[in-house]
Amino acid sequence: MKWLADMKAFFRIHGAKPLIIGMFAYGIGMGILAPMNAVYMRDGIGLSKWEITSIFSIALLLNMITTIAVGLISDRMKRKKTLPVIASVLCIIGLTIYMQASTYGIALIGMIFIVAPSGLIMGQLFAMARNHFMRHASAFFEMAQIWLRTTYSVGFFTGLLVGANVYLFADFKGILWGNLLGYVMLLALLLVFREEEVGPLSQKSMGEPLSIVMLIALLLLSCGDALRGLYLPLVVVQKFKEPQLMSYLWSAQAVFELLFMTLAGYWAAKYGSKKVIFIASLCALVVYITYALSPSLIIFFMVQPLYSFFVSVLYGVAMGYVQRMFHTRVGFGSSLYVFLSQTASLVGYVLPFLVPGYQPTIFVIPAALVMTSLALMSFILLREKRIPNNSPLKHHG
Repeated sequence: MKWLADMKAFFRIHGAKPLIIGMFAYGIGMGILAPMNAVYMRDGIGLSKWEITSIFSIALLLNMITTIAVGLISDRMKRKKTLPVIASVLCIIGLTIYMQASTYGIALIGMIFIVAPSGLIMGQLFAMARNHFMRHASAFFEMAQIWLRTTYSVGFFTGLLVGANVYLFADFKGILWGNLLGYVMLLALLLVFREEEVGPLSQKSMGEPLSIVMLIALLLLSCGDALRGLYLPLVVVQKFKEPQLMSYLWSAQAVFELLFMTLAGYWAAKYGSKKVIFIASLCALVVYITYALSPSLIIFFMVQPLYSFFVSVLYGVAMGYVQRMFHTRVGFGSSLYVFLSQTASLVGYVLPFLVPGYQPTIFVIPAALVMTSLALMSFILLREKRIPNNSPLKHHG
């Protein structure tokens, strides 16, 4: 089978192992801290809800500014590795400050150092990886990019499980040390990675036409996902009174993600990225409506594969699609994709103060966002169907 042969070849790509292992280690570090960070601020430092929200929001705004600003200049740099290396060092410094925090001010300073430069890590890692894969895996570099993103997801969900167990015997300090170790491992592997200049772009690496409408549609989808990530744990805890159920739901997503990212990548190459994104968005709409109807626990689990497919497309196919819009400026395209995700996360931080309560009906909001996105994508797809396109790039969609 072609996909199996390609996947085996992915792990044998010349010089790519530090990137692959580094992305996995970074995912573990993020997964260890992510679900416990707000709890640490509340219980470990003693901050209020407004203080916690302001720290996340300020740090994320600086992250967004840094990410897009560096994305504008990174393509002029012959070597992009310097950016994630510096960002990793700053994140390590920020964590050492954050670990000693006992007041709002110190926590804010530490979180700014952790979060503000972190957008450079993901954005520029993917930019470096795309250039590297185009050179050493030109026959399947789009799939290699998707599998690299999957590697991060597998690491993240591994980190969730590791973090839950570390907390049992090492409390919050163990969680923070685990996150720090993830950054240290990433830094070490980045230093080992040998970045090469990419050669002339091949026909396969040509891009997509820039579409502001599609970028808005993807932003709406990301906002819906961010709201789901924020509210689903709260709704599940309030409805079923068992916090550990969320770990099982996230784990169920991880089981399907590798398979779905692989299938979605090949389907996008065959049928077009926009069509696959549209179908995945329909799956998300079904899931949000199901959540809003306040179903039984077994229904929550039954719709999880549908949502796993949507997330796989949003994190994999959509990333490659945005990068191809800026195929001659890979660094900016990668940073823009991360910027869209960050904007969606900021919406997730702010919304709790606009919407009272944690009832399942709250999922009407992400459902409405997805419906708007579907309407925008329908407009694009219908227009393309009416206008003949003989471009050799049409299959990339």
